[in-house]
Amino acid sequence: MNMNLTSATDINTDERSTVVSESAASTVVKLPTPTQLRQELPISADLARQIAQHRETVRRVLNGTDPRMLLVIGPCSVHDEVAALEYGERLARLADEISDQCVVVMRAYVEKPRTTVGWKGLLYDPERTGEGDLAQGLVRSRRLMLNLAKLGLPIATEALNPVAFSYLDDLVSWTAIGARTTESQVHREMASGLDMPVGFKNSTDGSVGMAINAMKSAAHGHHRLGTDAEGSPAMICTPGNADVHLVLRGGRGITNYDPKSIAEATNALRYAGMNAAVMVDCSHDNACKQAERQLDIAHHVMAQRCAGNADIRAIMLESFLEEGRQNDGDELVYGQSITDPCLGWKQTAVLLRSLAATGRNP
Repeated sequence: MNMNLTSATDINTDERSTVVSESAASTVVKLPTPTQLRQELPISADLARQIAQHRETVRRVLNGTDPRMLLVIGPCSVHDEVAALEYGERLARLADEISDQCVVVMRAYVEKPRTTVGWKGLLYDPERTGEGDLAQGLVRSRRLMLNLAKLGLPIATEALNPVAFSYLDDLVSWTAIGARTTESQVHREMASGLDMPVGFKNSTDGSVGMAINAMKSAAHGHHRLGTDAEGSPAMICTPGNADVHLVLRGGRGITNYDPKSIAEATNALRYAGMNAAVMVDCSHDNACKQAERQLDIAHHVMAQRCAGNADIRAIMLESFLEEGRQNDGDELVYGQSITDPCLGWKQTAVLLRSLAATGRNP
């Protein structure tokens, strides 16, 4: 593996990460601005063109002008950059093999949403000590995405914190707004200014109405409070995002990948005047948190598409080098998730080749 995995400490963040105020209530630590981090870990002109092309390809798949299936796949959350890069190398080779039928995008999720508390992801707590280190996490997250992009892979992530996303968004080709944040006005406004397709997940109860409202909001322009690339407060005027779409991920005790659920969702989208394209998340509540169920769900969804449901444009899968999940600790299994359970690589390779074969011979 030839990727640059130099320690984050090689980039000097000491001056910018000093404590600037402290009280009984909170501690404030200075961080680099998005511009400073992008200057230290720059994107080349060639790579910027590649990412722009990837975004356009994803758009074409979602609007139906590219007949291939979009596959967004990768670890639930990245905790080990070396394992993520090895996975990326394997996925890039497989993506080339099935590129006649599928556009493969790798999940590089560095933020982990939490219902209450827990590890919040590589970006916030890269050493998983519970103390947090955003200065190091921002560097390591951006370096990881740069290295994955250099493999030729389009990158997907979930935009959990709009400020954090501003350090990474130039490297991302597809963005998810999660079930917990689909209701957030801040995230809708942020999505309205992103130059990439954005998928809104249905609510945690399985309903799609809130996600459709979010899509309608994000498709329009907004005047929002934010920060500029130098970190200063700014009014940001967004143009609206025409490339928003729905992600079906199930809900509490509910699955929504069956023909009836998909038809209800696409009918609701059309009634609202939105793009009827849907992505089916084969994990999460659709799989009842059981990784292996993703295999049957993906085949079931692909069969619906091949039977004539052209509104099914994409599938999402959680996959890593080793199947299952493990509790975080001192001795971890290399390439196994510490958050949601994932498919292993062998299962993944067989599944993706099978999906491509089904597309060739429906």
